Amino acid sequence: FHHLLSPFCSPALVFLFSLLPPVKFTVTPLCCPSRSSILTGRYPHNHEVRNNSLTGNCSSALWQKGPEAEAFPIYLSKQKYQTFFAGKYLNQYGKKEVGDVAHVPPGWDQWHALVGNSQYYNYTLSVNGKAEKHGDSYEKDYLTDLIVNRSLRFLDDRSPQHPFFLMLSPPAPHSPWMAAPQYQKMFSDVQAPRDGSFNKLGKDKHWLLRQPVNPMPNSSINFLDDAYRKRWQTLLSVDDMVEMLVKKLDSMKELDNTYIFYTSDNGYHTGQFSLPIDKRQLYEFDIRIPLMVRGPGIKPNQTLQAPVLNIDLAPTILDISGVNLSTVNVDGQSFLAPSLRNGTARPFFLVEYTGEGHPTTDPACPKLGPGLSQCFPDCVCEDAYNNTYACVRTLDSKNNLQYCEFADSESFVEVYNLTSDPHQLENIVKKVDPTILQAMNQRLIKLQSCSRTLKRYLLSLSIRSSGSITSMYRVGSRWMNGVCLYELLSQV
Repeated sequence: FHHLLSPFCSPALVFLFSLLPPVKFTVTPLCCPSRSSILTGRYPHNHEVRNNSLTGNCSSALWQKGPEAEAFPIYLSKQKYQTFFAGKYLNQYGKKEVGDVAHVPPGWDQWHALVGNSQYYNYTLSVNGKAEKHGDSYEKDYLTDLIVNRSLRFLDDRSPQHPFFLMLSPPAPHSPWMAAPQYQKMFSDVQAPRDGSFNKLGKDKHWLLRQPVNPMPNSSINFLDDAYRKRWQTLLSVDDMVEMLVKKLDSMKELDNTYIFYTSDNGYHTGQFSLPIDKRQLYEFDIRIPLMVRGPGIKPNQTLQAPVLNIDLAPTILDISGVNLSTVNVDGQSFLAPSLRNGTARPFFLVEYTGEGHPTTDPACPKLGPGLSQCFPDCVCEDAYNNTYACVRTLDSKNNLQYCEFADSESFVEVYNLTSDPHQLENIVKKVDPTILQAMNQRLIKLQSCSRTLKRYLLSLSIRSSGSITSMYRVGSRWMNGVCLYELLSQV
């Protein structure tokens, strides 16, 4: 058997890892829906977690009764893995109306989950279903260090007769950006990169990108530079965490028998298109994320030839653990499979997001109307109810395109050729051949219409028509490659 360890954060200690996808994407650029996709291997429209709110199904009763009960830890537990989780789980986890801290998701043997969103001090953990309150002592409470210390204890106490899986989710580099004391003066001369779309006007883009002041005022630039430095500072403790875990595995003589995945849930912007700080947008800086892997059978300095999505993590982990993937309801696929490793699979994929807003005007920004959120600094809003979109991203040897449709009163469309315009400065929707736009629109419809119900129907239809288990798996594999109803029916 093989062990699995998944630090869940942002990029550091690259030298430890040997398998690097050329591009890795999240299928939705926000914490809770992205983490839900990682846990289930499904697109947001299939696990139904839309944003960070309870009404958007973040850790809601609907999530707990459905997708969470089918997440990959369930399958690992059935494979006799000893499972451990520590850190941030989902943004609304631990709320009283959805089970409080007593709710422990199935499949986890050891559970040390943060209640609510990221904190470094003064937080509450659910420790195997019981509340554990923490204060502001660095030695006792700093969450990144606490996570690694408890993971080391788990490794000491585990049974050597069974494999193990750890998922570590430190708060870094999320706000409120509280670095460990020894790192608070680091990177004093660092500022956010000024290249690409930094401080550029969001011309011909969705209205939310047209509202920031351009050029940005000095107050916004100073704010984002400070945030950038503090994020780096918090990540130094994550570097320490990875180093300690690797050394521990080595001392146990388990390092060569353990897969280590290192990734994040979303990208981030600091000044791109004059948006000071946040995520949630459809552009590369928010949907590209790091992924590095080391483990048995992975040769140093390998690079996958096809893009990898965060929905591929669950099936990859289950593939390693020995689960038959034809029995698992996922949209992703194992990136250890030959088709994905040699670049022959998935020429296009879906990115989708449902915007969040406040029903009333932000009192700090009285000139703005309702329906907006994340309006800081300088009343630049990063999200809105109608910041709701779906994109088809085409990426293969011939094409590097993005086509996005907004669910708003304008039915706004954005199209980018990332070969000639890697920073997405020009929306070319008015310049593209209408037949290409129509093809992209149809491709988007196909991806969005892929549902769990449809998948079950197609698998059933395949069995009835051929009676072949092989045929059922073939259709399942085509589904996971992002091809839906129109093409699948012609295959059955």
